[in-house]
Amino acid sequence: MALVLERVTMAMPLTRRDFLLDTASAAVVPAVLPATLPALAERQQRQWAFQHGVASGDPLSDRVILWTRVTPLDGRDRVAYQWYLCRDPQCQHVLQQGYGVTYQQRDFTVKLDVDGLQAGQTYYYFFAAQGQQSDIGRTRTLPVGSVRQLRLAFTSCSNFAHGYFNVYRELAARTDLDAVLHLGDYIYEYDNLDASLTTGRIHCPPHEAVTLQDYRQRHACYKSDADLQQAHRQHPWLLIWDDHEVANNAWRGGAASHSRDQGDWGERLSAAVQAYLEWMPVRETSTPEQGLYRHFRFGDLVDLNMLDTRLAGRDQPATDKLERDHPQRTLLGYEQEQWLSNNLHSAQQQGVHWKLLGQQVMMAQLGTNNRPFNYDQWDGYPAARSRLFDLIEQQDIDNVVVLTGDIHSSWALELHRDPFMDNSQALAVELVTPAVSSPGIEHRTRAALAASSLQALLPHLQFVDFYHRGYVLLDVTPQRLQAEWWVVDRVDSPRYQSHCLNALQIPAGTAQFTAATQLSKPPDNPAEPAPAYASELAFLRRWHGPATPQAEQMASPLAGR
Repeated sequence: MALVLERVTMAMPLTRRDFLLDTASAAVVPAVLPATLPALAERQQRQWAFQHGVASGDPLSDRVILWTRVTPLDGRDRVAYQWYLCRDPQCQHVLQQGYGVTYQQRDFTVKLDVDGLQAGQTYYYFFAAQGQQSDIGRTRTLPVGSVRQLRLAFTSCSNFAHGYFNVYRELAARTDLDAVLHLGDYIYEYDNLDASLTTGRIHCPPHEAVTLQDYRQRHACYKSDADLQQAHRQHPWLLIWDDHEVANNAWRGGAASHSRDQGDWGERLSAAVQAYLEWMPVRETSTPEQGLYRHFRFGDLVDLNMLDTRLAGRDQPATDKLERDHPQRTLLGYEQEQWLSNNLHSAQQQGVHWKLLGQQVMMAQLGTNNRPFNYDQWDGYPAARSRLFDLIEQQDIDNVVVLTGDIHSSWALELHRDPFMDNSQALAVELVTPAVSSPGIEHRTRAALAASSLQALLPHLQFVDFYHRGYVLLDVTPQRLQAEWWVVDRVDSPRYQSHCLNALQIPAGTAQFTAATQLSKPPDNPAEPAPAYASELAFLRRWHGPATPQAEQMASPLAGR
C-alpha cells in the first residue's frame, strides 16, 4: 500500500505535508505518538500480538460478542488463539474458555458469540496467542425483569486526523456505564491531510479509503489509539454505521462523494461492509449490506432500537422539493419500518417504560416543513418521518426518545409534526450528541452566535451548542430520563479539561424538557473496572505460553487443506 511520491527536483524544500505523506507511506503500522501511547509503542517494538486491543459488544441477556485482532508475528496466514471468560477482574475464576484459528482472509480478526451467560452480570475476558496474552476486557449482559436504573453513554463522529480521542478517555474512566452507544462515523474514509498538519495524527492509508485493504488499514489505524482501546475494553458497545464508514452521504445505491474513477460502487460498499464486520464487535446479520439494524431490551426499563438510516433502504437524496415530498420515499426502507413498528408496539404492550431509537441523522426540523435545511437528514424524507409520527400517535406509544449523532454538535429538541404551529403537540424528544473529535464551529464566539440565532428561530429547540466535543450520559429510571452533555475543552492536545455542559430531564409520560436540579448519581456498587495492562500483572504469567496443541494443529499449514 506504499504511496510513491515523485519530486520534481531535489532542490525543492520538503514541506510538512510531504513529510507527513512520506512517513505515513513508509510505516508498516500507523504511526503512534509516544506521548499518547507509550504502552502500545513499547509493545510494537517487541512485536506485540494484540496491538489493536480487545472489545465486546451487542450484549443480550445470555450472550455477548467478544473481539480482538491477532497480529501475526512470523508471516503465517493463520494463527491459533485461546479465549477466557471469567467472573472476577483478576481472571482467577474461569467460567468458559475455548480455542480457535483466525485467518488472513478475515484480516486475523477474532469475533466470538459467547452464550450461556447470566442476565445483568459483569464478566471479564482475555485472549492468548503466539505466546502472549491480551489485555483484560470487561463486559456486561443485559438485565431482565424489573430494572430501577440504567446508565448509558452515546457519542459519534470520531475522526482520527482531526484530534485526540479525549472523549473516549473520559468514557473509559467511567465505571458506572451499562453500555456505550456509538451512532456512526466511527472511522472516516477521507485522507484528511490538512487536519493532520495541525494534529500530527495521520490516517493510514494516507489517501481516501476505497478498497478492502484501505478500509482494513483505516480500522487498524483507529484501533491503534490507546484511548479508544481503553473505552472498548471497559464497556460493551452497541454500534451502528453512518456514511463515513463507507463514503460521505452514502445511500444504498451510491454516495455523493463516490466518483467513477474510484471504481464500482457495489465493490466499494462490499469492501467497507466486510472490513466493518471484521473489525467491529457487532452481531452479524445474514444480509448486512441491506442493513445492520438491531434490537436490545433492558428489562422493563428500556427498549432500544438501533436504526440503520444509511444502507438498509434509504432512497437517493432528493434534488428538489417535488421529489423530496413524494409520499413513497423512505429513509429506513419499508422492511425496517415494519420491524420498528412491531418492536415499538410490543414494547408498549409489554409495559416497557422508555423506547429509545439510536440512529444517525437529525429527525427534528431544522427549517420549516416547506423549506428544509438539509436533505440528507429526516428533513429530506418528510413522508418517512410522518409515517413514524403516525405510528407513535395511533398506537399511543409514550416515552419515545430519539438519540442522534452525525452533526458534530449538541442539541435537545421536541419532535412535532409541525413545530411552527401554535397548537402543535410534541410526540417525542430528540437528544443529539457532540462529536468525539470531528469539528463543529471551532471559533467559540461564532459558535455562540450561531446557537443564539437558532434558538430564536426554532420554537422546538431547547438547547444547542456548536463548539464542544463530548458525549451524552443517559441516567434512566421509571420516573424520568436525565440527559447530561459531558464535554472536553480541546482535542488538539491530549491535555484537556472536562465538565458537564448541560443537564435536562424528561419526566415519564411527557415529551417535554425540564432543567435538572443536580447531576445524576451512579449506582452505589459499580462493577470493578478491568485491571491495568496485562503485561504489568505478574499473576497472569500462568496464562502465557503457546496455544493448546489442538489449536496449534488447527493453525498448521496443512490444516483445512
